Amino acid sequence: MRASGVLMPVSSLPSKYGIGCFSKEALEFVDDLVKAGQSKWQVLPLGPTGYGDSPYQPFSTFAGNPYFIDLESLIDDKLLTKEECESFHWGGSERYVDYGSMYNSRYPVLRKAFERFVPDESYEEFCSREEHWLEDYCLFMAIKNNQNGALWTTWDEKLRTRDEAALEQKKVELKKEIDFYYFLQYEFDKQWRKVKKYANKKGIKIIGDLPIYVALDSADAWSNPKLFQMDEECLPSAVAGCPPDAFSATGQLWGNPLYDWDYHKETGYQWWIRRMRRSYELYDTVRIDHFRGFAEYYAIPAGDDHAMNGKWEPGPGIELFQAMEKALERVDVIAEDLGTLDEKVFDLLDETGYPGMKVLQFAFDSGAQNFYLPHNYKKNCVVYTGTHDNDTTRSWYCSLPDWVRDYTKAYLNNFDRPWDEIPWDFIRAAEGSVADLAIIPIGDLLCCGKEGRINHPSTLGENWKWRMLPGEFNDEIIGRLKWLTDVFGRTLQIPEEEETSKEASADDAEIIDKK
Repeated sequence: MRASGVLMPVSSLPSKYGIGCFSKEALEFVDDLVKAGQSKWQVLPLGPTGYGDSPYQPFSTFAGNPYFIDLESLIDDKLLTKEECESFHWGGSERYVDYGSMYNSRYPVLRKAFERFVPDESYEEFCSREEHWLEDYCLFMAIKNNQNGALWTTWDEKLRTRDEAALEQKKVELKKEIDFYYFLQYEFDKQWRKVKKYANKKGIKIIGDLPIYVALDSADAWSNPKLFQMDEECLPSAVAGCPPDAFSATGQLWGNPLYDWDYHKETGYQWWIRRMRRSYELYDTVRIDHFRGFAEYYAIPAGDDHAMNGKWEPGPGIELFQAMEKALERVDVIAEDLGTLDEKVFDLLDETGYPGMKVLQFAFDSGAQNFYLPHNYKKNCVVYTGTHDNDTTRSWYCSLPDWVRDYTKAYLNNFDRPWDEIPWDFIRAAEGSVADLAIIPIGDLLCCGKEGRINHPSTLGENWKWRMLPGEFNDEIIGRLKWLTDVFGRTLQIPEEEETSKEASADDAEIIDKK
């Protein structure tokens, strides 16, 4: 079935207190998607971010980001007061997240809520259900704070190598801090599930984003070093990245530890199965980042300061996905198959049957055979005007060489179009393509310039900050998107009985009241 959706990071939602979160604005965004005829909301990874603020380098692949916990919900639950929340500094801009203020304010105010929190049956059920990752994560974060945030590979040997007696001592010594992190994950999980339930009831499916790799500075790497290519000192022997490409002349050095795929195979890929099972608790569909790494992955010698000396190594291939599909009730995946591609990647896509990605910003610089051009698509794909790693379409278009821009004009028949309207021609091309699903980044719907870019790969300091202002996704834009979605047969169809039903569960009523 043809469908359409919007890419909107949770952090980019408008809301009080400095960053987008699971607040009433998230529910209002769902309502706006319904008005626009959309049926998908794609988010970026929701994990707890560390140095550099990248959602692709979280402290845990299972945990959630405490920044997304809605403080107003904690006020409703009598765990905070409005005055307490307003007493902290949340940055000086509605447009951009100030991560320094987030770090200095969000955790102190959440600690106030924790002091008043009384565990109940729901809390105990959550802790029991997620214990397979929760205990290690909370202990990791408590020790990390106790070590002044130091990378775990620099900790005392007994802590670094998980000496049982040393860990038991820390569990006693840091019990309150450990409990604080349990509380954060409980609140994250509870609030996000309410948002997802509300979206699903409205017919909106959530597309999550799963980074292929975990961060070195993560509970995953610390608690399960056997899963990775690490030496006896728990240091990586090689790290992840990608070779030189359009984003970087020297390649991208991500620094993530690489998987020991032989070990994963011996265990029946159980860690990956648990990881995907957790993902399907949080999302309806999972976009797996850097899918080509399952066919072949790029291994860069540890210690290099660039990615030019890496080499390709074989990944797990179809065996991993066969194990997932056997163990899980459903596997609904979008494969991020961008970057350097070869027949091995295409063969793996064919074997899995997963839809790959088509990005229009990659389509116009090499002639009519370019497989990102809509006339070359197969139905089983997802088309984007751009991604979170691209410039906004308006800014990208303005920077094109004349000959590339002339080709886009010929292809899209948009001669004499005002430049601030250009993104809509690409949106129309995406919606009108044969791709089963079209996803439009919110920055392109708003016709943002370079100020609306989410991430510039291989840079630090100015990424993941952009936010939509209140009211910016207005009725005119919503109506325009709805019209295009209707024209090209992608509009969300709500069953009549759902439209007329007046029944609502207690949880639904609570969500609606908060709006």
